[in-house]
Amino acid sequence: MNLLKEVLKHQVYPAMGCTEPVSVALCAAYAAKALGEKPQNAVFKLDAGTYKNGMGVRIPNTDGEKGNLLAGAMGLLIAKPELNMQVLGGADADILRRAKEMVKERRVSAEVARGVQGFWVECLLTGENGAQARCVISGSHTEVTHLSKNGTVLTEKQQTACGVQPAEFKQALKAATLQDLLAAAQAADAQDLAYLKKGVEMNLKAAEMGQALQKVGFYIKELVRKGLLQMDLISSTKILTACAADARMDGRAVPVMSSGESGNQGVVTILVPWKVGKEMGVDETTILHSIALSHLLNGYVKVFTGELAPICGCAIAAGVGATAAIVYQQRGANIPAITLAINNIISDIGGMLCDGAKSGCALKVVSSTDSAIRSAYMAIHDYGITEVEGFVGRTAEETIQNLGNISSEGMSKVDPMIVHIMQEKSCR
Repeated sequence: MNLLKEVLKHQVYPAMGCTEPVSVALCAAYAAKALGEKPQNAVFKLDAGTYKNGMGVRIPNTDGEKGNLLAGAMGLLIAKPELNMQVLGGADADILRRAKEMVKERRVSAEVARGVQGFWVECLLTGENGAQARCVISGSHTEVTHLSKNGTVLTEKQQTACGVQPAEFKQALKAATLQDLLAAAQAADAQDLAYLKKGVEMNLKAAEMGQALQKVGFYIKELVRKGLLQMDLISSTKILTACAADARMDGRAVPVMSSGESGNQGVVTILVPWKVGKEMGVDETTILHSIALSHLLNGYVKVFTGELAPICGCAIAAGVGATAAIVYQQRGANIPAITLAINNIISDIGGMLCDGAKSGCALKVVSSTDSAIRSAYMAIHDYGITEVEGFVGRTAEETIQNLGNISSEGMSKVDPMIVHIMQEKSCR
């Protein structure tokens, strides 16, 4: 198995809008296409992470509207699952008007799914003539694991006692070592490098769009303008990543190249090593190989923490990839140095919570960017946190696995509590 190609195929793809509500829209689109008649109402069941991520983030092509319900209603009216994670790009003014009517008339509802493992989006759609279609996307944002119409199964993927059978590449990724990931990144061929460069260009365009917004990126620039920060490598990189996240979280209809099936993770995973490498005079091929490593490590962290974890993936998982990429640019496949960088960033921001997708995600992207560069700089000079401190392990792999145990077991009650708080606020 070519691990890099599998990760690029399944976890690194263009996405327009926050990937959780977009996955809700995609699930609805599959159900609507299978239904084959005018949809009347829809019920969505979502894992807690997807539920919280769709509550406060703006949806593309909606003039700033928010929510999983609107995204789902738009998806079932668009009914073009072939658009994949750019499905909301198929919306127009009429689609938006009709979707808002469905939400207002309460013909679309959503609840937290009970007893599911990992990522889960389910849509039960009823048509005007009484037909029903059911679609389940689980295990990843695009994997249809069940599709049926009137009880007749059209698609069914293998299930285990813990849910959907993990994709083969995820099992291989989980068994990999840092040395394996470095070898996979270094083996990137011309096709891989061209795809990685496409991701850079796509995310730079999103950052350019975000420059026009008076959001997080704008205020970092204001700090520079007022002399409170210097316009140096760290500040300029933070402005770049913040602006890209600002555009996404504001619901701008611009695609970004995701990483680990997350757009904001793609922003950090790609733009941090790109900007740092360019500023430091690193040759472009080396930068692209480092971005390949960044994607691989982001995916590696997430197979331990989960697709949607209580901890912030765009900060921690993507930050791990970005800091390792910077060290790779300067020190090559130096495992001790890369290990120090990974330990540094996890020690720094490893406890950052995910409280749903929203404008504030750009703040976490900025924190990740800053920490990734600092952590890499120390590691390049052979300084870093070691196993004698906290939950840091003897190896990078062990540190990441410890983080995964804390996230999946130690913080198991965090997501339900955050969702409860968000639901309480929405009822006020």
